[in-house]
Amino acid sequence: MNIRDTVSFFLQAATVGIIAAFLLLLFRPDWFGPQAPVVEVQQAAPHTGTHSSSRVGNGPVSYADAVEPAAKAVVNVYTTKVITRERHPLLDDPLFRHFFGDQVEPRKRLQTSLGSGVIVSAQGYVLTNNHVITGADEIQVLLQDGRSSVATLVGADKDTDLAVLRIKLDDLPVLPLGSTDNLRVGDVALAIGNPFGVGQTVTLGIISATGRSQLGINRYEDFIQTDAAINPGNSGGALVNAWGELIGINTAIYSRSGGSQGIGFAIPVNLVSNVLQQIIEQGHVERGWLGIEAQDITPQLAESFELNDTHGMLIAGVLRDGPADLATIKPGDIIERINGKDVDNARSAMAFIAQLGPDAELVIEGKRDNQPFTLKAMTGRRPDVEPK
Repeated sequence: MNIRDTVSFFLQAATVGIIAAFLLLLFRPDWFGPQAPVVEVQQAAPHTGTHSSSRVGNGPVSYADAVEPAAKAVVNVYTTKVITRERHPLLDDPLFRHFFGDQVEPRKRLQTSLGSGVIVSAQGYVLTNNHVITGADEIQVLLQDGRSSVATLVGADKDTDLAVLRIKLDDLPVLPLGSTDNLRVGDVALAIGNPFGVGQTVTLGIISATGRSQLGINRYEDFIQTDAAINPGNSGGALVNAWGELIGINTAIYSRSGGSQGIGFAIPVNLVSNVLQQIIEQGHVERGWLGIEAQDITPQLAESFELNDTHGMLIAGVLRDGPADLATIKPGDIIERINGKDVDNARSAMAFIAQLGPDAELVIEGKRDNQPFTLKAMTGRRPDVEPK
C-alpha cells in the first residue's frame, strides 16, 4: 500500500467517525454528559390541626387549638361616662347673669373607653380590671360571635384592680381557669384582648417572671410578668397557657412610650379566683387586718437592733384597740415568722395576712428587746371595708 492509499484510508475512517459521533450526539446526548442525580422529595402529610399534649408542651408549629376556644370567651368591654365641664366663674358674675340669666349651662359630653374581659361562668360572670370600668355610667360587652349585652357591675376590688360584671345571654362560651401553682419561667403565654380597639388580637410570649411585687401598681401585688405584647385595650383580657387555660388577667405594662416594650403584668389566676368567689358571694372582698404599720429591716436597722441579718419586718406603729394592740404587739417589735412561715419582707407578710381573711388566728414569732417571743393574734376587718 502506497502513501496515497494510506492517507485516503485514514481520511475515510476519520470521516466515518465524525459522522458517527455527530449522529450519536444528536440522538443519544445523555451518553456524552454526566447523569443528573435522582432527588426524591417526600411530601408532608395533610395538616390536621391537632396536637398531642406532649407536642403542645414542646412547642408546636401552631397554638390555634388553644386559642380558638379561649378567644371565644374573651370579650371587648366598652364603657361610657358622662363628663360635665366645670362651671366657669363668669357664669356667677351678677352683671353677666343680668344679661344672660341662667341660659348658659355647663356643657356635658360622653367619654368612652375600651378594654377587655373574660367570661368565666355560664351564668354570665365576666372578669375585667377595675380601672377599665371605674366611674362608668354604662358598660357594654361585645362577644367574638357578634352578640352584645349591657353589663351590670357585680362588685370591684380596687386593691387588686379586679372587677366582676354580669351579662344576660344564653349559650355563653366559658374560659376554664388553670392554675399558677406549677407555673415556671419559660412557659408559653398567650395574651388575648382588644388592643387599641382594632379588634380581638392574640400575641405570643413566655413567662418572664412570677411573684413580681413592689411595683406601686396595686396594694396587693403578685404579678406574672410576660413578654407577650400587651397594649392599651388589653387590660382585663386573658393570659392563657398552651392548653388554652386562663392563668392570669392582663392588667398593666411597663412602657416609656405607651406601647408594649416586652414587659407586661398579669394578675395570677389563683388570686383572681379568690377575689371572684368573694365578689360573687358577698359583693366585696374581705381581707385579714392587724392594724399595724410595718417596714423592711435595712442593714442600718439590723445594726441598730443588734440583729444578725435583715430577716423579718419591723413594727413601726400599732393602731390603738386594733387586733395587733389587743394581741400586745408593740412598736419596735421584730416579727420573724407568722404561722410558721418566715417573713421575708413587710409587703409579703401583709399580703399573707390579708389573704387569710378576717377572724383568722395567727401565731406570731419574733424578738422584743432582742429577746424571743411568741404570741397569738386574731385578724380583723379593715375599717374602710364594711360588709353589706
